Amino acid sequence: MSSPPWNYIAKLVCIGDSGCGKSSLTIRLCEGRFSPQHDVTIGVEFGSRIVPVGPPHSKRKTNTLSSSSFEHQNSPSAPSNFSGDGKNANTDDEQKHMKLSLWDTAGQEIYKSVTRSYFRGASGALLVFDITRRATFVHATDWLNDLRAIAEPDIVVILVGNKLDCVQSETIGESGTSDNNDKREVTFAEAQEWAQKNGVLQYVETSAKSGENVEAAFMRVAERIFENINAGKYDLNDRRSGVKGPGPGASASRGVKLTADGGKGSSAGGCC
Repeated sequence: MSSPPWNYIAKLVCIGDSGCGKSSLTIRLCEGRFSPQHDVTIGVEFGSRIVPVGPPHSKRKTNTLSSSSFEHQNSPSAPSNFSGDGKNANTDDEQKHMKLSLWDTAGQEIYKSVTRSYFRGASGALLVFDITRRATFVHATDWLNDLRAIAEPDIVVILVGNKLDCVQSETIGESGTSDNNDKREVTFAEAQEWAQKNGVLQYVETSAKSGENVEAAFMRVAERIFENINAGKYDLNDRRSGVKGPGPGASASRGVKLTADGGKGSSAGGCC
Protein backbone atom coordinates (compact mmCIF):
# COMPACT_ATOMS: atom_id res chain seq x y z
CA MET A 1 0.00 0.00 0.00
CA SER A 2 1.45 3.38 -0.93
CA SER A 3 1.38 6.21 1.56
CA PRO A 4 0.08 9.70 0.80
CA PRO A 5 2.57 12.43 -0.03
CA TRP A 6 4.60 14.01 2.72
CA ASN A 7 6.29 17.38 2.57
CA TYR A 8 9.06 16.78 5.10
CA ILE A 9 10.75 14.00 7.04
CA ALA A 10 12.00 14.76 10.55
CA LYS A 11 14.15 12.53 12.72
CA LEU A 12 13.05 12.32 16.37
CA VAL A 13 14.77 10.40 19.17
CA CYS A 14 13.24 9.18 22.44
CA ILE A 15 15.86 9.28 25.19
CA GLY A 16 15.95 8.66 28.92
CA ASP A 17 16.59 5.93 31.48
CA SER A 18 15.51 2.35 30.95
CA GLY A 19 11.98 1.51 32.05
CA CYS A 20 10.54 5.01 31.66
CA GLY A 21 8.17 3.95 28.88
CA LYS A 22 9.96 5.27 25.79
CA SER A 23 9.05 2.19 23.75
CA SER A 24 5.46 2.28 25.01
CA LEU A 25 5.12 5.93 23.97
CA THR A 26 6.44 5.15 20.49
CA ILE A 27 4.16 2.14 20.11
CA ARG A 28 1.17 4.15 21.34
CA LEU A 29 1.84 6.82 18.71
CA CYS A 30 2.64 4.49 15.81
CA GLU A 31 0.23 1.65 16.49
CA GLY A 32 -2.37 3.12 18.84
CA ARG A 33 -1.99 0.38 21.42
CA PHE A 34 -0.42 -0.33 24.80
CA SER A 35 1.32 -3.53 25.83
CA PRO A 36 1.67 -4.06 29.59
CA GLN A 37 4.81 -6.10 29.00
CA HIS A 38 7.55 -4.98 26.64
CA ASP A 39 11.05 -6.36 26.14
CA VAL A 40 13.92 -4.08 27.11
CA THR A 41 15.12 -2.16 24.06
CA ILE A 42 18.53 -3.36 22.88
CA GLY A 43 20.24 -0.63 20.89
CA VAL A 44 17.58 1.22 18.90
CA GLU A 45 14.10 0.47 17.57
CA PHE A 46 12.34 2.34 14.77
CA GLY A 47 8.85 3.52 13.93
CA SER A 48 7.25 6.20 11.78
CA ARG A 49 4.07 8.17 11.40
CA ILE A 50 2.81 10.84 9.00
CA VAL A 51 1.11 13.79 10.70
CA PRO A 52 -0.39 17.10 9.54
CA VAL A 53 1.60 20.22 10.47
CA GLY A 54 0.78 23.90 10.19
CA PRO A 55 -2.62 25.41 9.42
CA PRO A 56 -5.40 24.61 9.08
CA HIS A 57 -4.76 21.59 11.32
CA SER A 58 -2.68 23.45 13.90
CA LYS A 59 -5.38 26.09 14.34
CA ARG A 60 -8.04 23.49 14.94
CA LYS A 61 -5.93 21.80 17.63
CA THR A 62 -5.05 24.85 19.70
CA ASN A 63 -5.82 23.07 22.98
CA THR A 64 -4.54 19.55 22.30
CA LEU A 65 -2.56 19.27 25.52
CA SER A 66 -4.37 18.71 28.80
CA SER A 67 -3.63 20.63 31.97
CA SER A 68 -0.74 18.21 32.58
CA SER A 69 1.61 20.32 30.49
CA PHE A 70 3.64 23.49 30.55
CA GLU A 71 5.14 25.57 27.76
CA HIS A 72 7.32 28.67 27.81
CA GLN A 73 5.24 31.80 27.42
CA ASN A 74 7.60 33.15 24.77
CA SER A 75 7.23 30.19 22.45
CA PRO A 76 6.01 31.31 19.02
CA SER A 77 2.47 30.37 18.16
CA ALA A 78 1.31 28.65 15.02
CA PRO A 79 0.49 30.81 12.00
CA SER A 80 -2.89 32.49 12.19
CA ASN A 81 -5.69 32.85 9.67
CA PHE A 82 -7.05 29.83 7.87
CA SER A 83 -10.15 29.11 5.85
CA GLY A 84 -12.56 26.29 6.39
CA ASP A 85 -11.67 24.55 3.12
CA GLY A 86 -8.33 23.23 4.35
CA LYS A 87 -6.26 26.10 2.98
CA ASN A 88 -4.45 28.97 4.59
CA ALA A 89 -6.60 32.04 4.15
CA ASN A 90 -3.55 34.21 3.47
CA THR A 91 -1.58 31.97 1.11
CA ASP A 92 -4.04 29.31 -0.08
CA ASP A 93 -1.45 26.68 0.86
CA GLU A 94 -2.58 23.09 1.09
CA GLN A 95 -2.23 21.22 4.39
CA LYS A 96 1.39 20.18 4.93
CA HIS A 97 2.35 16.75 6.25
CA MET A 98 5.46 15.59 8.06
CA LYS A 99 6.76 12.06 8.34
CA LEU A 100 8.15 11.51 11.83
CA SER A 101 11.05 9.08 11.78
CA LEU A 102 11.05 7.86 15.39
CA TRP A 103 14.12 6.31 16.97
CA ASP A 104 13.46 4.64 20.33
CA THR A 105 16.84 4.35 22.06
CA ALA A 106 17.93 1.99 24.81
CA GLY A 107 18.22 3.57 28.24
CA GLN A 108 20.65 1.14 29.81
CA GLU A 109 24.16 2.42 30.48
CA ILE A 110 25.83 -0.45 28.58
CA TYR A 111 24.18 0.72 25.34
CA LYS A 112 24.91 4.44 25.70
CA SER A 113 27.85 4.38 23.30
CA VAL A 114 25.49 2.98 20.66
CA THR A 115 22.48 5.16 21.35
CA ARG A 116 24.51 8.38 21.44
CA SER A 117 25.42 7.85 17.79
CA TYR A 118 21.73 8.18 16.88
CA PHE A 119 21.59 11.68 18.34
CA ARG A 120 23.40 12.95 15.25
CA GLY A 121 21.07 14.30 12.63
CA ALA A 122 18.06 14.45 14.96
CA SER A 123 15.83 17.52 14.71
CA GLY A 124 13.68 16.66 17.72
CA ALA A 125 13.89 14.73 20.98
CA LEU A 126 11.53 13.53 23.69
CA LEU A 127 13.44 13.38 26.98
CA VAL A 128 11.44 10.90 29.02
CA PHE A 129 11.47 10.18 32.75
CA ASP A 130 9.18 8.23 35.08
CA ILE A 131 7.29 10.49 37.49
CA THR A 132 7.18 7.62 40.01
CA ARG A 133 10.99 7.15 39.99
CA ARG A 134 12.94 10.21 41.04
CA ALA A 135 16.29 8.83 39.88
CA THR A 136 15.10 8.89 36.27
CA PHE A 137 14.35 12.61 36.61
CA VAL A 138 17.75 13.32 38.16
CA HIS A 139 19.42 11.56 35.23
CA ALA A 140 17.54 13.76 32.74
CA THR A 141 20.27 16.39 33.10
CA ASP A 142 22.91 13.92 31.93
CA TRP A 143 20.78 12.85 28.99
CA LEU A 144 20.19 16.44 27.94
CA ASN A 145 23.88 17.28 28.19
CA ASP A 146 24.80 14.26 26.06
CA LEU A 147 22.15 15.17 23.50
CA ARG A 148 23.23 18.79 23.16
CA ALA A 149 26.89 17.81 22.92
CA ILE A 150 26.19 15.63 19.87
CA ALA A 151 23.00 16.84 18.16
CA GLU A 152 22.55 19.98 16.08
CA PRO A 153 22.19 23.28 18.02
CA ASP A 154 18.58 23.83 16.92
CA ILE A 155 17.27 20.45 18.10
CA VAL A 156 13.76 20.72 19.57
CA VAL A 157 13.55 19.09 23.01
CA ILE A 158 10.44 18.37 25.05
CA LEU A 159 10.53 16.98 28.62
CA VAL A 160 8.07 14.14 29.15
CA GLY A 161 7.03 12.84 32.57
CA ASN A 162 5.50 9.44 31.78
CA LYS A 163 3.29 7.05 33.75
CA LEU A 164 0.72 9.66 34.70
CA ASP A 165 -1.83 6.87 35.06
CA CYS A 166 0.08 5.54 38.08
CA VAL A 167 -0.72 8.68 40.07
CA GLN A 168 -4.23 9.14 38.72
CA SER A 169 -5.56 5.86 40.08
CA GLU A 170 -7.19 7.46 43.08
CA THR A 171 -7.84 5.48 46.24
CA ILE A 172 -9.44 6.63 49.48
CA GLY A 173 -7.57 5.84 52.70
CA GLU A 174 -8.99 5.17 56.14
CA SER A 175 -8.83 8.88 56.93
CA GLY A 176 -11.13 9.55 54.00
CA THR A 177 -8.44 11.50 52.11
CA SER A 178 -7.24 10.82 48.59
CA ASP A 179 -4.04 8.80 48.24
CA ASN A 180 -3.76 9.16 44.46
CA ASN A 181 -0.33 10.84 44.57
CA ASP A 182 1.38 8.31 46.86
CA LYS A 183 3.49 6.99 43.98
CA ARG A 184 4.54 10.37 42.60
CA GLU A 185 8.18 11.23 43.30
CA VAL A 186 8.54 14.25 41.00
CA THR A 187 6.07 17.12 41.22
CA PHE A 188 4.74 18.92 38.20
CA ALA A 189 6.09 22.23 39.50
CA GLU A 190 9.60 20.80 39.95
CA ALA A 191 9.74 19.36 36.44
CA GLN A 192 8.29 22.57 35.03
CA GLU A 193 11.00 24.60 36.75
CA TRP A 194 13.68 22.24 35.39
CA ALA A 195 12.33 22.67 31.86
CA GLN A 196 12.44 26.46 32.19
CA LYS A 197 15.94 26.45 33.65
CA ASN A 198 17.33 24.16 30.95
CA GLY A 199 15.74 25.86 27.96
CA VAL A 200 13.47 22.94 27.07
CA LEU A 201 10.52 23.79 24.85
CA GLN A 202 7.82 22.26 27.03
CA TYR A 203 7.07 19.95 29.92
CA VAL A 204 4.19 17.52 29.58
CA GLU A 205 2.99 14.55 31.60
CA THR A 206 1.80 11.55 29.63
CA SER A 207 0.39 8.08 30.02
CA ALA A 208 1.35 5.54 27.40
CA LYS A 209 -1.24 3.26 28.99
CA SER A 210 -4.24 5.56 28.59
CA GLY A 211 -2.81 7.58 25.71
CA GLU A 212 -3.21 10.91 27.52
CA ASN A 213 -1.08 13.65 25.94
CA VAL A 214 1.00 11.16 23.92
CA GLU A 215 -0.01 12.30 20.45
CA ALA A 216 -0.07 15.92 21.53
CA ALA A 217 3.51 15.71 22.86
CA PHE A 218 4.86 14.34 19.58
CA MET A 219 2.76 16.80 17.60
CA ARG A 220 4.14 19.75 19.58
CA VAL A 221 7.67 18.76 18.57
CA ALA A 222 6.55 18.36 14.95
CA GLU A 223 4.89 21.79 14.94
CA ARG A 224 7.98 23.51 16.33
CA ILE A 225 10.15 21.78 13.71
CA PHE A 226 7.72 23.03 11.06
CA GLU A 227 8.04 26.55 12.45
CA ASN A 228 11.82 26.22 12.26
CA ILE A 229 11.56 25.05 8.65
CA ASN A 230 9.54 28.16 7.79
CA ALA A 231 12.16 30.25 9.59
CA GLY A 232 14.88 28.77 7.36
CA LYS A 233 16.79 27.09 10.19
CA TYR A 234 17.40 23.83 8.29
CA ASP A 235 19.24 22.94 5.12
CA LEU A 236 16.77 20.47 3.64
CA ASN A 237 19.52 19.05 1.43
CA ASP A 238 21.83 18.32 4.37
CA ARG A 239 21.03 15.08 6.23
CA ARG A 240 22.80 16.38 9.33
CA SER A 241 20.03 18.92 9.85
CA GLY A 242 17.56 16.16 10.76
CA VAL A 243 14.94 17.40 8.29
CA LYS A 244 14.58 16.87 4.57
CA GLY A 245 12.01 17.74 1.95
CA PRO A 246 10.37 15.31 -0.48
CA GLY A 247 12.75 13.84 -3.00
CA PRO A 248 11.90 12.12 -6.29
CA GLY A 249 9.12 9.60 -5.80
CA ALA A 250 8.38 10.70 -2.25
CA SER A 251 4.64 10.44 -2.81
CA ALA A 252 5.08 6.76 -3.62
CA SER A 253 6.92 5.92 -0.39
CA ARG A 254 5.71 2.92 1.54
CA GLY A 255 3.79 3.16 4.79
CA VAL A 256 0.46 3.94 6.40
CA LYS A 257 -0.74 7.46 7.03
CA LEU A 258 -1.92 8.13 10.54
CA THR A 259 -3.78 11.32 11.29
CA ALA A 260 -3.27 13.18 14.52
CA ASP A 261 -6.57 11.78 15.80
CA GLY A 262 -5.61 8.12 15.82
CA GLY A 263 -5.11 5.03 13.69
CA LYS A 264 -2.61 2.23 13.45
CA GLY A 265 0.40 1.20 11.48
CA SER A 266 4.07 1.91 11.09
CA SER A 267 6.63 1.58 8.37
CA ALA A 268 10.24 0.59 8.69
CA GLY A 269 12.91 2.64 7.10
CA GLY A 270 16.19 4.41 7.56
CA CYS A 271 17.19 7.60 9.21
CA CYS A 272 16.13 10.75 7.46
